[in-house]
Amino acid sequence: MPAPKVGFISLGCPKALVDSERILTQLRLDGYEVSPSYDDAEVVVVNTCGFLDSAKQESLDAIGEAMAENGRVIVTGCMGGEEESIRAVHPEVLAVSGPQQYEEVVAAVHEWAPTERPAHDPYTDLVPPQGVKLTPRHYAYLKISEGCNHSCSFCIIPDLRGKLVSRPVGEVLDEAQRLVDNGVRELLVISQDTSAYGVDIKYRTGFWQGRPVKSDMLSLCQTLGEMGVWVRLHYVYPYPHVDKIIPLMAEGKILPYLDIPFQHASPTVLAAMKRPAHQERSLERIRRWRQQCPDLTLRSTFIVGFPGETEADFQHLLDWLGEARLDRVGCFKYEAVAGARANELPDAVPEPLKEERWQRLMEAQQKISAERLQEKVGRTLEVLVDTIDEEGAIGRSWADAPEIDGQVFFNGDHCAPGDLVRVKIEEADDYDLYGFQQT
Repeated sequence: MPAPKVGFISLGCPKALVDSERILTQLRLDGYEVSPSYDDAEVVVVNTCGFLDSAKQESLDAIGEAMAENGRVIVTGCMGGEEESIRAVHPEVLAVSGPQQYEEVVAAVHEWAPTERPAHDPYTDLVPPQGVKLTPRHYAYLKISEGCNHSCSFCIIPDLRGKLVSRPVGEVLDEAQRLVDNGVRELLVISQDTSAYGVDIKYRTGFWQGRPVKSDMLSLCQTLGEMGVWVRLHYVYPYPHVDKIIPLMAEGKILPYLDIPFQHASPTVLAAMKRPAHQERSLERIRRWRQQCPDLTLRSTFIVGFPGETEADFQHLLDWLGEARLDRVGCFKYEAVAGARANELPDAVPEPLKEERWQRLMEAQQKISAERLQEKVGRTLEVLVDTIDEEGAIGRSWADAPEIDGQVFFNGDHCAPGDLVRVKIEEADDYDLYGFQQT
């Protein structure tokens, strides 16, 4: 009999994308095919996001569309922990499971779209060694842990995904090697708190390919840096031991790129947010990092309009950004998330004022980002090619993470997706670079 087909919708962050890849890999191993449309799918799985109310609404809308187009929907992911809220809007969904409940969602697919093919069937050869990936062949996300030990007042991630659980270092490195062996040129290291890797297991020593490797951020980065591909770090909290990673970047072992969620600069706001490491002298450390590694790219996210944020607090943030001169910045207007402790704080900031502060911050940062990009004009950069179209090639330098940062546009006459090429930069705008491939 034909293999059952499963539709799949993946919402949310890269960590959720990795969860989707894991579910899809298991379904393919079990003999299912993945359908690109609602029409011929026997069931549709929706992997939801539940971090913000706006994300929850997007998830509910996606479930509603799948119900309307197909009618047989299985829900999983971060919002899956709120089954009552989901069934209040969509009572006829087939099953609901929470984040990281891989077995439950796979079992639900088996229940509602049975397959007679056993797990040991030769059809499992259809699954590539690196598993089913939802990213292009030349880059992949490498999740090193689940959960988070922090208690940031605006965040409910620990409630959704639990406390920190680090993956065994040998397992992480085995996955990385499989990805590299199958054509991946860039590994994007992700977790809820990348710099906390190994804290929960007391940094115990594991083994990989017969050699001891300590379960900590430095040892992991050192070993990944030996694999001959780009290694990019995301969601790095600025703990003191992050200083030890900068020499690896200066030596070219891993990309000189740090994604650090600073969230604010005012000590008063940071204390109300209950942010870890909020007392670190971050500007001084940034200057020291750049002295060691001049090409270091820093990306961050910030929240404006947090309860109690005064004009002085916001001006402190603007002044901090002016000194820090971060390369890439994302900004969010504070949104009260159900269950977050920040909802109980006094002095809520009015919505119009949140909008006004968001506009001011983005305008200030846009100027800084444009100036930082202008500094690259005239340089020849190594670029990883993502796509080729009728106008040329589009790729990224070390300073650009996929889908969230800028791009490099160039002629691309003799290259293909996944190639690393040298591009002479001749022009820059607020976000992107333009140049010509060097032979």
